[in-house]
Amino acid sequence: MVNLTQLRMAAREIFDEALRAVDAGVAVSQAVALEGSRLRVRNRSFELQQRNIYSIAIGKAALPMALAVEDIFGTNFVAGLIAGPIAGQPLGREIAMPPRKLSTHWQWCEGGHPLPNKASLLAAKEAFALLERANEELAPIVFLISGGGSAMLEQPINEDITLKDLRDANKVLVTSGASIVEINSVRRAFSATKGGRLAALAPNCDQITLIVSDVPEGEERNVASGPTLAPAENAPDPRDIIAQYDLRSRLPPSITRAIENTKSPDTSSASMREYFVLLNNRDAVEAAAQGARQRGFMTEIANDISDQPIEEGCLRLHERLEMLRARYGNAGVNRLEAGLVPPAGTRADSKQNHSSVCLISGGEFACPVKDNGIGGRNLETALRLACSTNFSLSDRSFVALCAGTDGIDGNSPAAGAIIDNTTIERAQRIGLDAQDFLDRSDAYSFFVALGDAITTGHTGTNVRDLRILLSAG
Repeated sequence: MVNLTQLRMAAREIFDEALRAVDAGVAVSQAVALEGSRLRVRNRSFELQQRNIYSIAIGKAALPMALAVEDIFGTNFVAGLIAGPIAGQPLGREIAMPPRKLSTHWQWCEGGHPLPNKASLLAAKEAFALLERANEELAPIVFLISGGGSAMLEQPINEDITLKDLRDANKVLVTSGASIVEINSVRRAFSATKGGRLAALAPNCDQITLIVSDVPEGEERNVASGPTLAPAENAPDPRDIIAQYDLRSRLPPSITRAIENTKSPDTSSASMREYFVLLNNRDAVEAAAQGARQRGFMTEIANDISDQPIEEGCLRLHERLEMLRARYGNAGVNRLEAGLVPPAGTRADSKQNHSSVCLISGGEFACPVKDNGIGGRNLETALRLACSTNFSLSDRSFVALCAGTDGIDGNSPAAGAIIDNTTIERAQRIGLDAQDFLDRSDAYSFFVALGDAITTGHTGTNVRDLRILLSAG
């Protein structure tokens, strides 16, 4: 049997390589250039006429994107606002010192996450002032948008809605089991910054939005609830969502009134409006698959296992991995022909007697919260996979790593967890009942006790989740 420790190390290495492939600052540097008076974004070019450039960066990737923009624009960049965290540090602090690399051209408000806080309201106030200044100068604005921005920069749509109302509403939404698209349709109804309303405050300015996407492909208008982009024409009606998930009695009255009176914002403008998606979940998934193949795994990407309810998603992962095992489990692989680097002391043309397989899945499973435990969808996915009888009793080594690319899973400080076919046995030895932790939505505490939580700190990027399943024997 393949050494289980090696299999666990491979899973972590694959995840780390995928993270490096979705570096938000690098993505901006590779996509954007200032060439004289022209701004180039990928294969598009825009005339700036030597005007001053303003920027607003919102979300978990705000800081690395902002630093890259400043390097690119040089003296043309005159002022900007960052609403986002420092990489490697926890989110949601009310008061924090700005990062030392940040120049005086930037104002910085960390903002709250997953719930807005006072800093989130301050960020909106500063953004409004910056947009007013840019609008008076007819200056171009570059928006840098990434996931998490919904909470980090926020302003209620009317004065009846308090900060407590905002926090209570968001807590209800993120624990409801609704998809991110559905949640954002509701958020837009009671926000003065979402659904294109933020960008509408500078109607005279040319605007370019650069996006690091944490939503399904093709739904980029939902990243950070779309502060610069109007909702898609087929966006869900927020009134339907609160009815579908029976949320009316759970939401503050001021919020439900705003939802009932919701109106689409006027985001029309004669000025330029362009947006570009620089990174998304596919980039992380494909990088993970490449890393797995380079390590000799027969690899499949499960594009269809992405955003299901968590129970269904875990079941389908089980089934798909079993299919991979059946297809490749007994097939020898010539390392030289496969382009693989053989282990030290092994002939280059030697064969692996049994193929190791890897299943890669991305997206975000819908994961309702059932109690007041600590965890999120990745930690719960890992625990559900560990509980599978098929895997725990298998005669082949099995490892799964489930983690968020942003480094934060739910209300926990972990990105996710790693499990193997000994996880449940090890837990039982120290008196842990996996089902009890699932029932309390407390998967983080389970994995901390085992030493199997994956902790990265905030990564400075955010392109949804990765699930890496490895099997060998």
